[in-house]
Amino acid sequence: MKFGGMVATKIDDWQIFPYLEGLGYDSGWVPDSQMIWSDCYATLALAAWHTSTLRLGTGVAIAGTRLAPVTAHSIASINRIAPGRTFLGIGTGHTAMRVMGQDPVQPTAFGDYLRVVRGLLAGEEVEYAPPGKERQPIKFLDRQLACIDTEHKVPIYVAANGPKALAATGAHGDGRISAGNEPYPVFRQNLERIRKSGAATGREIDASFHTSVMTFACILQPGEDLTSERVIEETGAEVLSSLHFWYEIYRQRGNDGFIMGEVRGLWEDYKHYVETEMPEDRRHQLLHTGHCAFIAPAERRFVTPEMIKVTGGLVGEPDEIISRIHDMETAGLREVVLLPPIAVARSNFKDFAAQIMARY
Repeated sequence: MKFGGMVATKIDDWQIFPYLEGLGYDSGWVPDSQMIWSDCYATLALAAWHTSTLRLGTGVAIAGTRLAPVTAHSIASINRIAPGRTFLGIGTGHTAMRVMGQDPVQPTAFGDYLRVVRGLLAGEEVEYAPPGKERQPIKFLDRQLACIDTEHKVPIYVAANGPKALAATGAHGDGRISAGNEPYPVFRQNLERIRKSGAATGREIDASFHTSVMTFACILQPGEDLTSERVIEETGAEVLSSLHFWYEIYRQRGNDGFIMGEVRGLWEDYKHYVETEMPEDRRHQLLHTGHCAFIAPAERRFVTPEMIKVTGGLVGEPDEIISRIHDMETAGLREVVLLPPIAVARSNFKDFAAQIMARY
C-alpha cells in the first residue's frame, strides 16, 4: 500500500511537499480549482524543484478548464523537472466547473480529451480539434530544445466513480482515483467495469493498473469520540464537501433518493439551509464555500457523528484504521490519498505517518 497527501493548492506553501517527503509519503497531489486555489502547475513546479523522491501530480486536473494539448504540455513541463515521478490525475470537474455555474465535461468529450492527452504524452501525433472545429494532426514540435519530457512516462490516473467515467478510464487510463472509500463489492464491480472497457478497446488492465482513493483521516485519542472539537476540525471540511456534492447531484437528477436514511433528517435541514440562505443566482458560488479546506461557520452544525460515519473517512483508533486499510488492500486498492483541512494539514499528516504508516 502506498500513501499520498493532497492539499488545498497554495503556491506560497510549497514547503508542504518536502514535508510530506520527509514523513515518508509516496506522493503529493495538487488540486486544480481555478476559482478557489492557486494554479496547480505553478505549485507543482515548486514542489518538483524542492523534492527528490516524492511522486507528484495533479489531484485532479480539470478537462473543462484547459484544452487537451495544454494539459499535456503542462504536465510534460513538470515531468522535465521531475522525470519519472510525475503523474497526471484528471477528471471532468465537479467543483472547478460548478463554481462557475457550469456542468462537468460530458463523458464522450472526456474520453476524446483523454485520447489526445495520452497520445501527446506518449510522443505521438494525434488528431485534435477544439469544440466545433475540424480535426487536424498535432504533435509536440522542436523536441531538440528539450522544453518538455515525454521520454519518461507520465501515468494518467482518471477520477472516476460513474459508469461512463469508468469506461473512459479503461480505454485511456493507467489508473483510477475514486472520491471516497467504496464498499468492497462496489470497488470490485467498478474495477471490473474498467477491465471490460479496456478489453473492448484492445487494452489489458493488469496488475500494473494503479488504484487509489481520495479520503480523509482522523486518529482518535483514548476516550475521544466523534463529538470532539478536534475531530470536527480534522474531518469537517471533507464531510461538508460531501454535502455540497450531494446537493449538486440532487439538483442534477431532480431527486434525492440516494441519501442514506441515517442522515435523512440532517439532509433535509441542509437542503432548507441552502435554498433559504443562498440566493439562486449566486448559489453556484456559495455552495462550495470552504471546499475541502475549512468549515464555513454557518455549516459547522452539519458535521455530526452520523455524517462523519457515512462519508467513509478513516476515522477511529489506530488498530481500527489499520484493519480497514488491510481490507482495502485485499480488495485491490494500491494507494490511500489523504486530503485534510488546510489549518491542520501538517499535524494530520504527521499523526497518520507516525501512528498508521509506521505500523502498516
